[in-house]
Amino acid sequence: MELSEAVPAPAAWAEIPNAETHLPGAAFVVAVIPDEDPSLEPTVHIHSHDEHVIPYEIMRWFMEQIAEQVERCRLAFEQGAPEAVE
Repeated sequence: MELSEAVPAPAAWAEIPNAETHLPGAAFVVAVIPDEDPSLEPTVHIHSHDEHVIPYEIMRWFMEQIAEQVERCRLAFEQGAPEAVE
């Protein structure tokens, strides 16, 4: 899972109905969730050349997303279907 700063979509997309207005930029926080071994804990990697300020609520939301994905992976592993993990 990645956390990145949103960047504006290309100006040419403005004329396209329902086109995205923003796209993910380069990830600066990456969570690696081990889906092959439920005993392993996720790791969080910080990738940044610049300083990034992440609001507490955003970081909290991101960590909740990681926790939910870990639970899904562990449940799939327990059910004998690790390939069913997202």
